[in-house]
Amino acid sequence: MINRVQGAAAAVQKQQHSARDISGGASFGELMQQVRDNAPAPQAGTEPPDGESSVQSVINFSKHAMSRAQERGIELTPDLMEKLSGSVEKAQEKGAKNILAFNATQAFIINVPYGRVITTMNQDEMKENIFTNIDGAVLI
Repeated sequence: MINRVQGAAAAVQKQQHSARDISGGASFGELMQQVRDNAPAPQAGTEPPDGESSVQSVINFSKHAMSRAQERGIELTPDLMEKLSGSVEKAQEKGAKNILAFNATQAFIINVPYGRVITTMNQDEMKENIFTNIDGAVLI
């Protein structure tokens, strides 16, 4: 019985070490704090002028999405950023939370409430991908 408990404890320690290796030594709590620190803070008490919606029009990229765009040769032009921003606005109007914004050569998974691009893909990677946990798609 003691051997089983010691074996289980060793397995848990091994999992913790491998999880730290993957995350660069940061704990889950530390990683979540980094996400919170990088997220745009909602501004309390700010109301849009009459006739305007409270749509987020600024697009930002997670560190993961920035590195993926760079690795995959996706150029973040002002025109592309404007299209992504328009996609987020349309998705917010429809109540979507996570969308796939795509065209024939690239795709972006975007968290709509924060206007944050989560990841990017080029044409080759889109061919055999299944997109899950999205509730909308926008053609850009």
